[in-house]
Amino acid sequence: MEKREKGRVLQTDSQGFSGSLQGPENAQAASGANPQNQSGLFLTKPDDLVLLVTGGGKRHLLRLQSRRLFHSNLGKVQHDELIGLPYGTTVYSHLGHAMLLLEPSLDDRITRIKRNTQIIFPKDAAMIVRRLSLRAGSRVIEAGTGSGGLTIALAWSVAPDGRVFSYEVREDHYRVAQANLEKMGLLSYVELRNASILDGFEQSDVDALVLDLRTPWLFLEQAREALRPGGFFAALVPTTNQVSELLKGLESFAFADINVEEILVRSYKPVPDRLRPDDSMVGHTVFLTSARPIVDAEQPGRWLSESRKRYQARKIMEERIAQEEAKRDTASGRLNMDRPRLP
Repeated sequence: MEKREKGRVLQTDSQGFSGSLQGPENAQAASGANPQNQSGLFLTKPDDLVLLVTGGGKRHLLRLQSRRLFHSNLGKVQHDELIGLPYGTTVYSHLGHAMLLLEPSLDDRITRIKRNTQIIFPKDAAMIVRRLSLRAGSRVIEAGTGSGGLTIALAWSVAPDGRVFSYEVREDHYRVAQANLEKMGLLSYVELRNASILDGFEQSDVDALVLDLRTPWLFLEQAREALRPGGFFAALVPTTNQVSELLKGLESFAFADINVEEILVRSYKPVPDRLRPDDSMVGHTVFLTSARPIVDAEQPGRWLSESRKRYQARKIMEERIAQEEAKRDTASGRLNMDRPRLP
């Protein structure tokens, strides 16, 4: 059983005795990232990033600090009243409105940051992490950082032993990304650079590299020099003509295993008796192009896709046919010139 008391949820046993699940003073004494009480529940502690879900599905991200206050249109909640509670607990504002205390997901961390640029959507970030084959301990380069949305996903994937090296040429974007990463507790896994990549990257033999730039095909030479042979490459562009330029560049710089993908995710309304798609969805955002740098000095083109090889063969055949037709037309013209004009 449970009852409310000034924003706290109190547990009552079968005999009606009540007591706090864990007070702030005990939470502060708990050690480790996920302290547990005797029931095995994971408890919040000071400096944790938590999520409060209110009525209507509104989501609020906050970092727990003693003696601080959370304000919303549904009322106020003391941070101290949230410290020491298990995730999944329902708490109440001073006005009596229910709020659900949850651990924030990666989606929450990406979408609820301060932004001065368009951020990568979580659906795209998940596929990028997959295509870059990131895991704990990976070393990955990102250029440009923007507001740090993708950087959060990269750091989340390579922690605790990996490293993200992120380059951003604009100082205002760099400062926003730095603040966002610090707020999410991920800055320790990222080395931010406020610098251009025209002269290349400081790192070499990295496991993966992603270009979130308007003209990624202009930086493929720098990308090859930074990547280890057989490493993982990805680039993000919004239009098909940009993808075409990128594909030409990848072939020129001996990349193989090339893929182009558009990621679409459609949510459904979670109503068991009336399951149907949501009325709206996030449609096209970017095209994700992934590839691998290879070492094949003799014939790198042999590793292109079969569809690309067939297209190349067809173009070569069309050129030969055009040349033969031009020769015949020329020869026919000469023959006509040698014959006398009919009266």
